[in-house]
Amino acid sequence: MGTSTVQITIDNFQEIVEKPGIVLLDFWAEWCGPCKMFAPVFEKAAEKHTDVVFGKIDTEAEQDLAQAVGISAIPTIMVFRDGVLLFRESGALPPQALESIVDQVKKLDMDEVRKKVAEHAHEHGPGCDHDHDHDHAHDHEHGPGCDHDH
Repeated sequence: MGTSTVQITIDNFQEIVEKPGIVLLDFWAEWCGPCKMFAPVFEKAAEKHTDVVFGKIDTEAEQDLAQAVGISAIPTIMVFRDGVLLFRESGALPPQALESIVDQVKKLDMDEVRKKVAEHAHEHGPGCDHDHDHDHAHDHEHGPGCDHDH
């Protein structure tokens, strides 16, 4: 039976995260201590939740992919459901934390989530990831084009 986790590469990443259902990704590397500690936790969860896809990305082998999704620290966990990124966390999670994430994601009402995603896109335009810089507040206070050195 081997492993219950899937190797994710830049070639199958898109296809896997866009599948209906839940996909948990673990970005790791051979040299990373916390990743090694986390691996069995991830593996166990994968055996337990057979209805969830558990994918592992070796960031050394898949540097382009890691860069594309902006991985800056490993391990990083990403959780997708029906192609929507719901959760992202850096650092090795304890088993109960991983468990609770899986449970929460399973309980989500995806229609509700999609509605929120759509509203968000509507409000901020596509591609907004809510890191609004603080220039807006500044413009608001001083008008556009103000170049006060605060």
